[in-house]
Amino acid sequence: MTKKVRISTIFGIVLLGIVLFLMNLFVGSVTIPFNDILDVLLKESDDSKLITIILNYRMPQAVTAMLAGAGLAVSGLLMQTLFRNPLADPSMLGISSGASLGVGIVILLTGAISGTAVSSFGWWSTIGVSLAAFTGAVAVLFLILAFNSRTKNMATLIIIGLMIAYVASSITDILKFFSQKEDIHAFVIWGMGSFSAVGTSKLGILSVSVLIGLIASVFLSKNLNVLLLGEMYAENLGLNIKRNSLIIILISGYLTAIVTAYCGPIAFVGLAVPHITRFLFKSSDHRLLIPMTMLIGMNLTLFCNVIARMPGFDGNLPINAVTAFIGAPVVIAVILKGNKVVR
Repeated sequence: MTKKVRISTIFGIVLLGIVLFLMNLFVGSVTIPFNDILDVLLKESDDSKLITIILNYRMPQAVTAMLAGAGLAVSGLLMQTLFRNPLADPSMLGISSGASLGVGIVILLTGAISGTAVSSFGWWSTIGVSLAAFTGAVAVLFLILAFNSRTKNMATLIIIGLMIAYVASSITDILKFFSQKEDIHAFVIWGMGSFSAVGTSKLGILSVSVLIGLIASVFLSKNLNVLLLGEMYAENLGLNIKRNSLIIILISGYLTAIVTAYCGPIAFVGLAVPHITRFLFKSSDHRLLIPMTMLIGMNLTLFCNVIARMPGFDGNLPINAVTAFIGAPVVIAVILKGNKVVR
């Protein structure tokens, strides 16, 4: 790809992101003209209803979608590069399953013991779910890091991660068996994923947390490029493979834990976006791939959020239903073409 074509592609991605962001402010159960949206954004409108809808609901949801898309997409890119596996994604090490187990303990176990549906606790239930998801994800992350120090190859770590995911899912299923219908319903809804649960109150924490992980991933670009040359060659160049793997897993797991805690388990974004980025730019240079993966991840989740909030769906279509519909064909194409992480 020539430099001119690359710049044009980047410009097109940025322009598409701006259009999708504005569409997120426009599309919903209540249709708002673009002129009114611009008036609210430029603080030239005093309509309290429009201000509430746009600034307190739609904009935080759009920003949350962007942060989630960037975080999961970069996390998937890190996993695919580390494991040299085109089908690797953020959930492969069981971190998402750990988050689900944490939520299951809070929603399902607490409800079963107390006899009261946790969903009836109001705002406290929302905070408790986010904390539980983050705690469960981080617990599994540290468990994976502990195993990483004892394993000699990445394939073994993948198997361990899958087994941890199976155990977490098994415990969650047992909790479902003894839980109330209201709590099971709340747990299922959380598992479908949503960008609407953050709101203005928690958006600041989510933004800072995700940005820390994204900035840290940018500093990994050079090491990731060296890692693509092979472990033996990378070691000859002075790269500490064990420490580098530990840092990659830590950053990828951290981003997955944060996004899952606030938005639920969002499927296929981390798996599909890195492949879309490589296809568009025909490059394995992470100095380009990481920022472009962020942008394309943002665009994908913004697009999915627009679809989920189309008037015909009343804003109730689960995000996972949309991301799976888009991401699954990408995965099938990868399998059929036999694409590799390294081109």
